[in-house]
Order: sequence, then C-alpha cells, then structure tokens
Amino acid sequence: MQLAGTNLTCVRGGREVFAGLNFSLSGGEALVVTGRNGAGKSSLLRVIAGLIAVTAGTLALTGGETEATPGEQAHYLGHLDALKPSLSVSENIGFWTDYLGGPPDTLDKALDAVGLEPLASLPAAYLSAGQRRRLSIARLLAVPRPIWLLDEPTSALDQPSQLRLAELMRAHLAGGGMIVAAAHGPIGLERARELKLGAP
Repeated sequence: MQLAGTNLTCVRGGREVFAGLNFSLSGGEALVVTGRNGAGKSSLLRVIAGLIAVTAGTLALTGGETEATPGEQAHYLGHLDALKPSLSVSENIGFWTDYLGGPPDTLDKALDAVGLEPLASLPAAYLSAGQRRRLSIARLLAVPRPIWLLDEPTSALDQPSQLRLAELMRAHLAGGGMIVAAAHGPIGLERARELKLGAP
C-alpha cells in the first residue's frame, strides 16, 4: 500500500496555504509534518482525510480498497476530541464503532489499550483533557483503518500516556499501517521521516 501526493496545492479562504507539495508513504512508514504555525500542517492532514478539497495536484492511494477514497480508509485525530459529553466512555466508543462499521468485540480491548477500561461507565463530560485525548485514541483501535492522520497527537497527554501512544503507533506500523502526524516536537517515532512545510 502506498499513499502519494503530487504537486498538491491547498487554498483556504482565498489564501494559498501550500503549493507544489510532494510526498509518498508506504505501509509500515510514518511521516511527521513539521513547520511554523500556519504553514499548512493541519490543512495537509485534512486534505488527506477528504475534509478539504485538493485545489491542484493529485492524492492517490494504491493497494487499498479500490472503491474507497484515502479519507475513507483513514482515521483523523484533530485538535478537538470528537466526543459526546453526555455519553459514557464506552458509549462514545460504541457510537463510533457502529457508525464506522467496526466489530463490536473490539470496544473493551480499545479502552484497555489506552487505560480507560476502569472508567467505561463514566460520562465523558467528567474526563480530564488527557483522558479525553486517550478516548479519542481508542477510536483508532476500535475500528481498524490503515491510515492514521494525527494532529498534535501527544497534546494533553502525560508522559506515561505519551509512551503508551508511541507503543500503539509502533504496533500500527508493524502491522503495515501508515501514519501522517503533524507535530511541533517528537512523538516517539524515531524512524519517522520528516516533511517540513513553509519557510524556516
């Protein structure tokens, strides 16, 4: 499986965010997107996710599901945690599992992997910022998809949770998955390639 962007251009609000951008990524590889604020890191992830239209250039995924777009084969973890505060921890994951068509037997395993299984019945409104982030990460595990698009994935996570996330990311790559992550600092993937956007 390979994800490739060729001469990608992104325009938002009449402003050219980036142009002529090229990258390629194969199964088992990670790409860390760096650059100053406003350089287009988040925009690139949203383009791959299909949330922003490609202004020019091409984005192609080979070796995946032929009838599905790259965005339909990806998980997008943005700045905001996509949670329903009135639902419990397990109900939030159950919602995403049902919505995305994942197997129901992965719910408990996903919560256990991020250390939230003891809080399964707690309403998400009572979670700390770090716990909400971990619940969002659990969604990546509950419904397997080959591409993880992670925008500042370590945000709000304490050191043990950052180490746990690094282990989960390495396991995803070891299984042939791909990761594109926007970050200002290290995310625990020493072998990841870097794509720097914007002027220094």
